[in-house]
Amino acid sequence: MPHGIEISGESCRGCVNCIKACPTEAMRVIRGRLKIIAERCIACGECFRICRHRAISLKESEWASIADDRSMLLVTDPALCTQFSWPPDPGILEDILRDIGFDPVFDDTALAFDLAAMAQARSIEGDDTRELPMISTYCPSVVRLVQIRFPELIPNLSPVESPLETSIDLWRTRHNRYDVPSALVAPCPARIAMVNKPVGREASSIDHVVSTARVAKEILSRNYAPSREQAIPKANSRWVNWSASGGEAVHVRLFENRPLKTLAVSGMRSVIGILQDIELRRLKGVDFIEARVCDMGCIGGIANAESSFLSRLKVENYGFARETGKERMAELEELYRAGIWRVQQQARPIEQIPLGKDEAKAMGKLSDL
Repeated sequence: MPHGIEISGESCRGCVNCIKACPTEAMRVIRGRLKIIAERCIACGECFRICRHRAISLKESEWASIADDRSMLLVTDPALCTQFSWPPDPGILEDILRDIGFDPVFDDTALAFDLAAMAQARSIEGDDTRELPMISTYCPSVVRLVQIRFPELIPNLSPVESPLETSIDLWRTRHNRYDVPSALVAPCPARIAMVNKPVGREASSIDHVVSTARVAKEILSRNYAPSREQAIPKANSRWVNWSASGGEAVHVRLFENRPLKTLAVSGMRSVIGILQDIELRRLKGVDFIEARVCDMGCIGGIANAESSFLSRLKVENYGFARETGKERMAELEELYRAGIWRVQQQARPIEQIPLGKDEAKAMGKLSDL
């Protein structure tokens, strides 16, 4: 199911709150049954948030099939690092995941996020023909929202691939192994949709998706207690900032050659508002927009286990290293020239579903809607 959620017909009470909450009118009652129009769904999870009857759930991979595969590569959204009582350092989480039996690709993940930030800064500074402000494509729901409701803003979308996809691409290129299965730990249905039906590439590099809450539950059940030595900030932990609103924009500015003006917005209403402002050309002088449909960023995703407020507090109070050494910059320069960071295909507008040329059939479809 490409949109990352599924409906339980038995639990649905017909309250239509989900229909009211959907920003793209993707929810419909057709012949007495609630359905999702996949072509219009942006996988934002607003329907999930508002449903009181638990009739909507995530469509994630079976945990058993992932946990039992000891060769499984694991790439995690930064939000996973913020779900526990200890500091949000990826080094701590990496040790725990290896102890469970996974192979987390955190070194490649840190490199991919650095590369994405650098590529976005250079795309803004080095292309005078680019439409500004550039809109981040890190949130898949924002990309789909632009495709459906703001297609004229597609030229503003960042040409940079999701660093989560690039993480797996980097690992497989380095090790020349393309047969090893991979899984993504996702904080929202948009990340599930990113794997099942990606935008900007023919197929995802990731094979399976499991929710942040499910992995957090597994970790918490084992009663891990990291030592103080493990909680020392690591140089490769900058990418965790992307979990909270504003983190990506800060990371992009680390690679600026001229002062970049950036804005960070989160929450569905704010995102729609900022896209309308761009559409009306009210944001002259702004270079980059970091947009997330979840309040506070990815830590506000519906598939998380921890309070988004506590997650934000952990991110703000943790001393992430900002300096990029010479060796790191040399490695990033090489990868930048190789173009591994670039999306394979430009996003395209998603057109309205036609009712049909036959008047009788068109009226029938209209009555269903």
